[in-house]
Amino acid sequence: MYEYETYTEDLELKKVGLELMFMTPEKYTHPDGITSVELAKLVDLPLEVVKKKLTILKDAGLVRVKGINPKYWKFDEYNFQRIDEDDEVYRLLCNFDDVDFDRFFQY
Repeated sequence: MYEYETYTEDLELKKVGLELMFMTPEKYTHPDGITSVELAKLVDLPLEVVKKKLTILKDAGLVRVKGINPKYWKFDEYNFQRIDEDDEVYRLLCNFDDVDFDRFFQY
């Protein structure tokens, strides 16, 4: 599948993935997406960890990257809808048992 470890309990990957999944274009500071530095501040994780998780999500086809320096990241809704339901990263992102949705939405 992927050349990385298993993702069933990777909470950092889940945090980064869900933040991108629920990020609306209005929240971007740039029309092409969000930088890894901005994302690291949002999810309160070290930049190097966020970069590794973004690479995993990109390899899974769930995020797109645009630009070189800086790179802008966006969640790829089209590929997310077409990913195999048995995919480990897909199952991780769709497990909402411990997700606080108030973080992503204002009611």
